[in-house]
Amino acid sequence: MVIKPTGRWFDLQMGELWRYRDLVLLLVRRDFVAQYKQTILGPLWHLVQPVLTTIVFTVVFGRIANLPTDNLPPFLFYMAGNVVWAYFAGVLGGTSTTFITNASIFGKVYFPRLAMPLALLFSRLVGFGIQFALFLAMAGYFWLTGAPLHPNAWILLTPLLLLLMGGLGLGCGIIISALTTRYRDLVVLVTFGVQLLMYATPVVYPLSSVPAQYRLLVAANPISPLIETFRYAYLGEGTVSVGHLAYSAVVTLLLLIFGAALFNRVERTFMDTV
Repeated sequence: MVIKPTGRWFDLQMGELWRYRDLVLLLVRRDFVAQYKQTILGPLWHLVQPVLTTIVFTVVFGRIANLPTDNLPPFLFYMAGNVVWAYFAGVLGGTSTTFITNASIFGKVYFPRLAMPLALLFSRLVGFGIQFALFLAMAGYFWLTGAPLHPNAWILLTPLLLLLMGGLGLGCGIIISALTTRYRDLVVLVTFGVQLLMYATPVVYPLSSVPAQYRLLVAANPISPLIETFRYAYLGEGTVSVGHLAYSAVVTLLLLIFGAALFNRVERTFMDTV
């Protein structure tokens, strides 16, 4: 086997990444296990976190701020947005520090560097699956108690929504990770930037409640159509637009292409600057 540097921006060597698929699976297991190692509740935190966050949202935004929830039970409304947002934010936050957190490994052994962010993407997907199951259980409970829920055929788009959510987080994350090799300030910026971005996304409020003059601005956030479609698919309320979904898909594709190219370019010299 001959190891040589890539010469072009888009020389991503995806075939080599496929040959290292066993390593990706091992990294997925490592990320998932290490995340809650030496904790009392362990993986149960995947259930505790969304429940506690949803309760806080329900009290603060539903009871105190009295924000509308499109006639849906506030607990379900906030849980739907929280589960989707947590997956996106987890992928973005984790991949944005790929080079910094794994510099010691990258400097000792060779393997396709994209294996790290891909492994984190899949490990966050496992966490999403646990929280999604909790959301379905809560939705079933509210439906049995007579809540006005109307699941529909848009549920079939769930795999596409997952692909776009993960792609957005991965694309943004690897762009930031490539830039953090020179500009460490971005690590701090991402920490609170993701929190601020949540309020520019219909997580704690429906898109229909946004004033008309600002609605297009909120809809320009590519994660907004995904959250609204997810809510509409499983709860029957929300704003769904095929055009907005297509816009999210295009933005996701562009971010992934640019991010992968930039990541590929930076990995050649990052050990000199990290």
